[in-house]
Amino acid sequence: MSFAHRRTAASRILLSCAAIGWGSLSAACSGGDGSNANMTWDDAGGAQGDAASSGSGDAGGASSDGGSGSTPDGSSPGADSGSPGSDSGGGGSDSGQGGHSDGGNPGGGNLNPNVAPGGNFNLTLWELQEPVGSPGSPTTIPPSMLTGPNGFHDMYFFTDPTDGSMTFWDPENGVTTPNSNYPRSELREMTAGGQPADWATTGTHKLSATLKATQIPDHVCVGQIHLGTGTPASTKPLLELFYFATGAITLGIEQTPAGGNEIQHPVGNVPVGTKWSYVIGLSGSTISLVINGGAAQTFPMSPTFAQENMYFKAGDYDQSVGSSATVGAKVQFYALDVFHGP
Repeated sequence: MSFAHRRTAASRILLSCAAIGWGSLSAACSGGDGSNANMTWDDAGGAQGDAASSGSGDAGGASSDGGSGSTPDGSSPGADSGSPGSDSGGGGSDSGQGGHSDGGNPGGGNLNPNVAPGGNFNLTLWELQEPVGSPGSPTTIPPSMLTGPNGFHDMYFFTDPTDGSMTFWDPENGVTTPNSNYPRSELREMTAGGQPADWATTGTHKLSATLKATQIPDHVCVGQIHLGTGTPASTKPLLELFYFATGAITLGIEQTPAGGNEIQHPVGNVPVGTKWSYVIGLSGSTISLVINGGAAQTFPMSPTFAQENMYFKAGDYDQSVGSSATVGAKVQFYALDVFHGP
C-alpha cells in the first residue's frame, strides 16, 4: 500500500494521505546523500534520526537569540486526547486551475495514527526544520528521510495517536535560525529534485491546509510565503498567517523586502482546539486568503517584491521565546496541499 501522488499539466501537487501499515518499530531511512538514519521508537512514542542534517534552516525573521535547543522530559507533549473538533471545510478546496483537490483528506478522516507523518502525507516536496541543533544552526530533515510510513518522526514532529494528524511541537527555548528569535518545527517547500523551492510570482500559487492548535503560549505562525532569491536579497517573509491563544487569526504582510514594516490584518477567529482551514494564494501581485471555505480576502503585494522569488512554509513557528523546555506551541495538520499553475 502507498500514498498517491498525482501531477497535472498545471503542475498541481496533491499531498495525499493513505492508510499504510506501520511495519516494524524501527526503520532505516536513506538521507539525501545516501547515508542511513536508524529510527528507533523511544518511550515518548517518537524516533530519532542519526543522519539529520544541520544548518540549512530558514533565514526568515529577526536576529538570533541562540536558543539552547533543550528538549522536554518524559513523554511526547503532542498527544491530544480530546476531540479533534469540528471541521469547517475548505482546506483542500481549490476553486481555480483544476477544481477540487483532496489535499490529504481535508475532513481529517482516513489518517492512520500508527504510521509516521510521511505515511499519511506526501512529504517528498518538504524539508523539516526542528528546534534542536546548535545555536543559529537548527537541525533539518530532508524529504528523503520524511517520506513513507516509517519516515522520520520524533517528539517535535510526529503522528498524533488519537486522530493521525501530522503534529508539530516546539518549546520556547528551542534552537533558532541566525535571523530569528523564535524556534520552530516547520516544513519548508522543496522541488521534486530535492532543491529549495524558489518560484517567481508570475502565475498562481496556493498553500492549503486544515489544522488545529491546542497549545499556544501567545501566537504561532502556521503558514508563510517566504522570500527566496531575488533583488534585493532578503531573509524576510512576504506574509505570515498567525493564530493567537485568543482564537484570533491575522495575516501579517510585509511592505518591503527589507522587512520590519509588517501590517497585521484581522482575518478571522476560531476557538483554540477547533479544526479550521486556510488557503493562502499569490497570483501576480494579488495576495488572497480564504478561511474555512469562506469568501476570499484579497490584499495587494507591494511592487517592491516584483523581483523576488518565493516559497511556502507550513507548520509551527512559535512567536514566543523563553527558558522553558516544556512550554511551547503545538499545531496539528489534517491536510496540506500546494498548487502552482498558470
